Amino acid sequence: MNEFLHMGGYAAYVWPAYGIAAIVLLGLLVATWKGLRDAETTLKALESARPARRRTRNTGRKAAEQSAGTPAEASEG
Repeated sequence: MNEFLHMGGYAAYVWPAYGIAAIVLLGLLVATWKGLRDAETTLKALESARPARRRTRNTGRKAAEQSAGTPAEASEG
């Protein structure tokens, strides 16, 4: 076990590298977590500021297709 911890004489380089990598990964985790909480807070604020929309039966692309007809019908007319 002692030989493993000394890393064949390179422990002075290997262990600090592991430590720096661990610190960077923890920093990224904290930054990501904080960013997620900030984004969720912003989303809640935006959702509460906007009035609720009523959903209609024909929305989006289906409504546009129904009002324009099929492509074949549009080119014939």
